[in-house]
Amino acid sequence: MDSSFVFAAEIIGTVAFASSGAMMGIRKNLDLFGVIVLGLCVAVGGGIMRDIILGLTPPSAFQDPVYALVALGTSVALFLAVYVKQELLQSRYLLVYEKIMNYCDAAGLGIFTVLGVYKAYCLGYTGKFFLIFLGVLTGVGGGMIRDVLANTMPFILHKHIYAVAALAGAWVCASLIGSYTYMSMLLGAGMIVVIRLLATKYCWDLPKPIRGKKTEISEPR
Repeated sequence: MDSSFVFAAEIIGTVAFASSGAMMGIRKNLDLFGVIVLGLCVAVGGGIMRDIILGLTPPSAFQDPVYALVALGTSVALFLAVYVKQELLQSRYLLVYEKIMNYCDAAGLGIFTVLGVYKAYCLGYTGKFFLIFLGVLTGVGGGMIRDVLANTMPFILHKHIYAVAALAGAWVCASLIGSYTYMSMLLGAGMIVVIRLLATKYCWDLPKPIRGKKTEISEPR
């Protein structure tokens, strides 16, 4: 596959994910270092976990720092924008930003998920279960690290069919990648983006055992 295509996709995904991590840090009112850490975690965390499982050490995020630098720059830019113009968090621009970031996050999830499948396949792994697992891990791993560090229930466990979208796209990509590499990645990423955007628009969630507003069962005394 054309390396420039893969690189461009990785940069787009890195910017999208770093932005979501940085915004979580800004909303939690973390300092500059905290905002950068959350941005970096989302952008490269999933890829680092994938590479460790594949035995690629040190992970590519450390061998080629361009992705970490892009994530760092994105996080710092968002921090400075809010720091200089505080009203951004209460203005109508925030709503526009949220909509843009929803598209970017969906694109980032799609891109990193299929790239996770692709990287494992390029190393000679063909088992569909393993390819799907690594694809989903690459897509959602960084976000889980972010949520844990921010003391927030991981988004993928309760909201808007996030990991399931990655699972569906990874399955499509893993099923076709042996014969149609480009097409498998485009279809897989496209499916993820469509499912994510529809789930957000129509507030789709997976069923939960307790219906209504109550979300937890009290521990027996």
